[in-house]
Amino acid sequence: MTFKPLGERVLLQRIEEPKKTATGIIIPDNAKEKPLSAEVISISKEIEDEGIIKVGDKVIFAKYAGTELNLDGKEYLVMNKDDILGIL
Repeated sequence: MTFKPLGERVLLQRIEEPKKTATGIIIPDNAKEKPLSAEVISISKEIEDEGIIKVGDKVIFAKYAGTELNLDGKEYLVMNKDDILGIL
């Protein structure tokens, strides 16, 4: 299934953080916060025309931003361009 965001929105997939710290301590799933970085999967026509954010970019976004979406068994986020804080 394909999803094309409308308006000034992007479709993101979170980048999972390691389950182990640098010192070797394993972090259980219930103690981890959801990552605030993601890969851009799809962008709207308006954002594509701006040329600032591109598909494949790694971005950092605001903590409570976006709407969670489940497509084909994978979790994604749809959010406004303004909720993206920067590109990695």
